[in-house]
Amino acid sequence: MAALFCADHLVQERQPPRRIATPAVIVRGSDPSDAHACAGIYAPYVEETAISFEAIPPSASEMGQRIAEAIDTHAWLVLEDGGRVAGYAYGGPLNRRAAYRWSCEVSVYMERGRRRTGAGRALYEALFERLAQRGFCMAVAGMTLPNEASVGLHRAMGFQTVGVYRRIGYKLGAWHDVEWMQRALAAASDPPPEPS
Repeated sequence: MAALFCADHLVQERQPPRRIATPAVIVRGSDPSDAHACAGIYAPYVEETAISFEAIPPSASEMGQRIAEAIDTHAWLVLEDGGRVAGYAYGGPLNRRAAYRWSCEVSVYMERGRRRTGAGRALYEALFERLAQRGFCMAVAGMTLPNEASVGLHRAMGFQTVGVYRRIGYKLGAWHDVEWMQRALAAASDPPPEPS
C-alpha cells in the first residue's frame, strides 16, 4: 500500500494547489497526516446532527485509514486556510459490485462558519477533476433532509435528484429522509477504460 500511496502522492504533487478567495486559502491533495484535522471537522456532524448517520465519530487513527483508502482508489482533498485544514472532500466506491466501478460516492465537509463561502465548491471542483482523471464517469451524493445548504451546493454543481429514500434512517430521536443526486464527471466511452 505504501508504494501505491507514494505513486498517487506524486500525481498530487504535480498538480498545483488551487487558490480561492485569498492567497492563504488552497485546495490540495490530502494524506493521513490530515486525519486529526478531518476528524475534528467531522465530529460535530456525527454528534450533533443527522447529516451523518454514523453514531460515534471516528478517531484520528480511523480517519487516517479512511484517507489512505480514498487516496488509493479515488481521491481525498482538503481546503487549507493559512496552513490549517478547514474542510475536506472525498470520493469512494458507490457499490462494491463490479459494474459500478466507474461511479463513485462523493462527500464534502466544512468546519462551522464556512458554509456558503465558495469553499465547498472549490473542493468539489478539484475533486471532480481528480476523479475524472482517474477514469470515474459518474458521481453520486446522498444528503439527509432537510439540508438546504447541501442540496443547494449539489444543484449548483450540476447534480440532479434521482430519488429520495423516505424515513430511511433513525437518529437523534427522529426518522430522516435521504435525497440522492448524481452528475456526470466525464463522458462514458463504450467500453470504458478501467479507473486507475
